[in-house]
Amino acid sequence: MTARKDWKKQRRFRQALAKLLQHFFRRRLCRPPYRGPIGSIAILAQEKYGDAILLTPLLKKIKAAFPHTEIHLITFSKAVTGFFSTDPNVTEVHYAKGITGRHIKLLFGIKFDLLFNTKDHPSTTFLIHSILVRARVKAGIDNEFHRGLYDYLVTIDFHTPIALKNCGLMTILGRPVPERACRPYLPPRPVSAETSEFLETSDLSQAFGINISAGWPTRYWTTENWKELIGAFPTRQFVILSAPEDIETKKTLEASCPTVIASPPTASIYEAGLIVEQLRLLITPDTSMVHIASCFDTPVVGLYGAAQQDQSRFRPFLVDYRMVSSPTPLVRDIDPKQVIEAARQMVSA
Repeated sequence: MTARKDWKKQRRFRQALAKLLQHFFRRRLCRPPYRGPIGSIAILAQEKYGDAILLTPLLKKIKAAFPHTEIHLITFSKAVTGFFSTDPNVTEVHYAKGITGRHIKLLFGIKFDLLFNTKDHPSTTFLIHSILVRARVKAGIDNEFHRGLYDYLVTIDFHTPIALKNCGLMTILGRPVPERACRPYLPPRPVSAETSEFLETSDLSQAFGINISAGWPTRYWTTENWKELIGAFPTRQFVILSAPEDIETKKTLEASCPTVIASPPTASIYEAGLIVEQLRLLITPDTSMVHIASCFDTPVVGLYGAAQQDQSRFRPFLVDYRMVSSPTPLVRDIDPKQVIEAARQMVSA
């Protein structure tokens, strides 16, 4: 209850800040398309891996339409900074945490042709950087707390998948793209010898992958539920994927379930993606692994809490999927029988 009160208090603060900024920093809303110079674009990138993956279609489309445009990403987490550090579509990544020389240069020493805020709701950090980062033109996603702060707004339904919201910038630039062209990707990274050997020596074409990790405690399924799921498919091989903090649970499942293929811990989400690419099906809570499946067109069964906005904005995208929803905000309250049935439907379709 305390956490919910804190969240509501933070939301009220963000909304009040947005109203204050709207009062002091009024920009005239322009009708797309933008036809001015586009030598450089600064994009405020969100903080989670899943958000980063869902930003990649926009980067790819900007580079295809405007090959000489510099794409600068302003990041607010080290994980996302590292994720984009090897992206060939990105000119430079600016990590904007703390008062550093690089941050001061970003705010006062560079002027971009266009700035784009990827948040579809008011965010203190993103609103402040929208004001302080110098750009000829500023764009955001339409909502009542963004109006008046940006020259252009992406007008799109709140429940639209995030990848499509991001690609809405292409409409502002006069180069709209169809939904089917917005598939995400993973920037390439080095692959460990252990993962390379595993991929070379394992046939995963009919295996189910299960991802046991999640970004929030409310999104975890229980070990007992995973065991029940594995046991329901006695002739099917499984591969367990996990974040570093869940390695012991991964090892426990590998040791106790004879149909699970032991696999090396993945050193990055790129390595995890190379495994997901080979699978017949991925079963995962609502987390970045859902979007990794989208990168490789791997069918997915997604386990979601009751929140409608998570089920719509972060649903599996451009893949065959089944979505299993909890009756509560907790993924652990999903009945294993529902997940088993969804997986059976996927392989029999």
